[in-house]
Amino acid sequence: MDFLTDEKLLIVGAAGMIGSNMAQTAMMMRLTPNICLYDPYAPALEGVAEELLHCAFEGVNLTFTSDVEEAFTGAKYIVSSGGAARKAGMTREDLLKGNAQIAEEFGKNVRKYCPDVRHVVVIFNPADITGLIALLYSGLKPSQVSTLAALDSTRLRSELAKYFGISADKVENSRTYGGHGEQMAVFASTTMVDGRKLTELIGTEYLPTDEWEKMKQRVVQGGKHIIDLRGRSSFQSPAYLSIEMIAAAMGGRPFRWPVGTYVDNGKFNHIVMAMETTLDRNGVHCREVQGTPEEERELEQSYKHLCALRDEVIEMGVLPPIDKWHELNPNIR
Repeated sequence: MDFLTDEKLLIVGAAGMIGSNMAQTAMMMRLTPNICLYDPYAPALEGVAEELLHCAFEGVNLTFTSDVEEAFTGAKYIVSSGGAARKAGMTREDLLKGNAQIAEEFGKNVRKYCPDVRHVVVIFNPADITGLIALLYSGLKPSQVSTLAALDSTRLRSELAKYFGISADKVENSRTYGGHGEQMAVFASTTMVDGRKLTELIGTEYLPTDEWEKMKQRVVQGGKHIIDLRGRSSFQSPAYLSIEMIAAAMGGRPFRWPVGTYVDNGKFNHIVMAMETTLDRNGVHCREVQGTPEEERELEQSYKHLCALRDEVIEMGVLPPIDKWHELNPNIR
């Protein structure tokens, strides 16, 4: 039975809907036989483990624990959905204070119990900020920590496919960048629709400008729409995409979508945000994002929004001032 690796994969927040789906997806994709589930809520965690064992996956050594040290020790790959979930009427930013503190504790646990971890994926909201906090407190290199940002790009792909009545496979390179939140930058210039540039379709009878603007809002509000329909936040799509990310870090197929990564390039500084990236066994590495002047302005606005959230976390005392970050994590310059 072939697996990508035999090293330990830790799923944090495994008692929740995202976490339990991540565990099942990792087992179905045969990432590793060595999977550990962690959640402080022991009864639900045991229930998840029992149900996964009833699936009768072959060759998998599934363990579960509510003990932090036992869970994190020896972990080489980690995916964490361990924050509070978004509820009806909430934005991702509404989760900031509580989940910022959870991210701090998570980072400290990584530093203390598994400093040799190879890659960490953070997906609890607001993911750009919780990922930044986890990176700083973990002591890891920026290439070792990534956050889920692909969901906005896949939502754009889905909206375009529905609008044009075509297979989603005919929508190529749909992209959103910047924040995973209300201020994301939705790009058109990167996208091909059934062999044609999306920018050539916008403003024509095929896609009038007002319809494109409505579509962009549906992408931005994609998470809210799921809550309105299902009464709870998304869990299947973030679970699958985050496991695709950790699979890429394990040496599987390189990840196909934008990734939230630490950026400090002179234009965007001291922030985690969705960028064009390479995510593979060498970790996550940022690539240049180019768009139209309007798209560049939207990305700049998204960056400023993220900086405001970052500065709010600094004011809370969760993070030190930026000029002290190197003292917290020597890998941050």
